[in-house]
Amino acid sequence: MKNNVVRRADILLPAAGVAPEKWAVVAVDQYTSEPEYWRRAEEIVGDAPSTLRLVLPEVYLSEGDARIPGMQAQMRTYLADGTLAEGVRDGYILVERTTQSGVRLGLMACLDLEAYDYAADSRSPIRATEGTVLERVPPRVRLRRGAALELPHVLMLLDDPEARVIEPLYAGRASLEALYDFELMQGGGHLRGWRVRDAAARRLEDALDALYADCGGLFLAVGDGNHSLAAARARWLELREALPEAQRENHPARFALAEIENLHSPAIEFAPIHRLVTGVEPRALAQFCLRALESDGLARGEAGALTLVSQGREARFCFDRHPLKALQAALDAYLAEHLEAKIDYIHGDETLRRLADRPDALGLMPCAFEKAGLFPFIRSWGALPRKTFSMGQANEKRFYFEARKIER
Repeated sequence: MKNNVVRRADILLPAAGVAPEKWAVVAVDQYTSEPEYWRRAEEIVGDAPSTLRLVLPEVYLSEGDARIPGMQAQMRTYLADGTLAEGVRDGYILVERTTQSGVRLGLMACLDLEAYDYAADSRSPIRATEGTVLERVPPRVRLRRGAALELPHVLMLLDDPEARVIEPLYAGRASLEALYDFELMQGGGHLRGWRVRDAAARRLEDALDALYADCGGLFLAVGDGNHSLAAARARWLELREALPEAQRENHPARFALAEIENLHSPAIEFAPIHRLVTGVEPRALAQFCLRALESDGLARGEAGALTLVSQGREARFCFDRHPLKALQAALDAYLAEHLEAKIDYIHGDETLRRLADRPDALGLMPCAFEKAGLFPFIRSWGALPRKTFSMGQANEKRFYFEARKIER
C-alpha cells in the first residue's frame, strides 16, 4: 500500500559562514519557568544570525503581539540576504542527535496535513498522542499566518519495532552526503545530518510503504510539538478554502516539516511532565486533589504513582492505575474556582523540586507512561490527557535548525 502521508521536502539550512551552534536553539515550550535559560541563550547568540530571532519562547508569550511582526520580518531578511541556503531539494535529511539518553535517529520529511486530525476520537493516519489545548493554537496560527518560513520542533513517532525504516538508512550513512555536524548550546548534545535522495530515498520510501500497509490505520503519532502541528493544520484549512482546486494538491502550506523517529529507539525515553501550581495553600490543594482521585475511583495499588512536593517535603501515593487523567481534571476544576492560582508544566524532577521550594507552591509528579503501550492505547482510547509525557528532558528537546518555505 502506497504511503502518501510522508513526502519529500525542499529544506533550507544556514549558509556556510553562519555559526550552527548559535543558529540552533531549543524548542520554545521549554524552560518556561526559567527565564535565565533564555537570557543565557541571548548572550550566546549575541548579534549572530539565529533561529532565536524567528521563534517566540513561551516564557515571553505575553509579548507575542509585539514580537511576532519582527520575527516575520526577520524571516524575510534571512531569505533575502543569503543567511539561509538550499540544503535539500526533493529529498530528506537523516538526523543523528546525541544526548545523555543515547544516540537518537530521525528523518526530516514533510507530512501531509490532510492526513492529520488532533481530535480525541480521530481515525486519521496522523494523530495527537495527548489532548490539545485549543486556546494554545491561535497564537501559533497568528505567527504562521504571516510567516515565510516554518522552523519545526515537531517530533513524530513511528511504531517500528523491527527497525525497518530509519535504522537501515543510518547503517548506510557512509554513502550519504554529510550536511552538518556540531555541538548544541547549553548541554543540548550533538547534532549531525546527511542528505537523503535518489536511490537511498527510494529505498526509504519502500520501507515506509511497507510499514504503512501494516499500521492498522495509525501511521504516525505526535511525540512533541502537538500544538505547533495543530496550528499548521489550522492555517492550512484557512488557506485551502480560498484556493482553487488545482492549487490545493501541492501548496506548500498543506505540508509541515517534522522529524520522524522510531518509538522503539532505546534512546527515546518517556519522562513524565510535572505540574507546578503557585498562588495556593499547598496542603489544601493536596487534599483537594487526593479527594478528587478517590472520587474518580482510583484505589491504592502499584500501577501508577503520584508524588506531591512542597518546600523540601515529599509524599508518594500509589494507585491501581495511572492517576494523570483524574489529576488533570481535578486541577482544571480547582483552577477554575481559584483564579489567583497559576499552573505550569515542568520537565525534570529536580527542576520541579527547586521551583516548588516556596510557601505558595505545590509540585505534582506523576509517574512515567510506558511508551510500548502508546500506539495500542491511542488506537483503542484516543489521545492521552494533555502533557502526559515528554520525550526526554528539556535539554534533549528538538532544536530549531532546518527550515522550509511555506509561501508560494
